[in-house]
Amino acid sequence: MTGPTPEPQDGVGVQDALQRLWTPHRLAYIKGENKPDGDEPQGCPFCRLVGMDDAEGLILARGQSVYAVLNLYPYNPGHLMVVPYRHVADYTGLTQDETLELAAFTQRAMTVVRSVSDAHGFNIGMNQGVIAGAGIAAHLHQHVVPRWGGDSNFMPVVGHTKVLPQLLGQTRQLLADAW
Repeated sequence: MTGPTPEPQDGVGVQDALQRLWTPHRLAYIKGENKPDGDEPQGCPFCRLVGMDDAEGLILARGQSVYAVLNLYPYNPGHLMVVPYRHVADYTGLTQDETLELAAFTQRAMTVVRSVSDAHGFNIGMNQGVIAGAGIAAHLHQHVVPRWGGDSNFMPVVGHTKVLPQLLGQTRQLLADAW
């Protein structure tokens, strides 16, 4: 099956006939907006969030030493993070109480996400250090990413685009209510 012959575009050659989905909101992430410049708490988005109203900061729940927050640049709907209040970079730097509460919040997050969205599975983990892919390496955070059968369709594989069917504020409200 062949389509129409691509028309030459003045100055840029022949059009490739691919459809484009524009996601300009991702440019903030790509450019590193809101990322801290150093290892210090000032300027750290995870340290700033705790001073915000829960809805404004996308915070789902607060514990004694950790909190759960939606990822501003989610891989899937309901992608959240469990973050210690204390500005600590390495998992080995957590206290025993912080480690236990981080684990308990991760379990609770899975239960809550399953209850509101019927997730089939989860990717759970943390990237330790810039070289390991940590976007904000100076402040440890554990990702909880819900997964569903068939959620890796052609969009992220071929189109390098993720389709999210719900606004972050709506997702936050749904999960916070269930928490």
